[in-house]
Amino acid sequence: MRRRLLVLRRGVGRPVFTGTDRAVLAGLLHHLPMGELRHLLLLVRPDTIVRRHRDLLKRRHAATRVPKRRGRPPTVRSIRARVLRLARENSSWGYRRTHGELAALGVKAAASTVWEILCEHGIPPAPERQSTTWADFLRSPPARCSPATCSRRAP
Repeated sequence: MRRRLLVLRRGVGRPVFTGTDRAVLAGLLHHLPMGELRHLLLLVRPDTIVRRHRDLLKRRHAATRVPKRRGRPPTVRSIRARVLRLARENSSWGYRRTHGELAALGVKAAASTVWEILCEHGIPPAPERQSTTWADFLRSPPARCSPATCSRRAP
């Protein structure tokens, strides 16, 4: 009742409620049954008080709830370690071959994930091959057979 009188003294016409006034009224009058609220002469309607109480509870629960993380979840450390170990031990493999080996080992990770892990650690996704590729082999001029090095004998 004191709170209502304070609100009435503040304004001449229609009383203006602050957020604190609303919270206190909703908190105090929440425990009264709806039938008794209708018989009391209130500054606001009982439905308004019930609605404000619901809003108060929503805000309290919303503040305690932890928001979900956005985006892709981070890759598990064991998968990262295995990718880096395979890349170190097999320097001629690219990310697709490493991904294939992980799949053969039963590790579920996308090829793009393997590529990102390799890039984060400064390992190029397709390292320079140490051996000659088929494209380089086909582009090179044919080697001439000399009698000293050729295993075939001329007739």
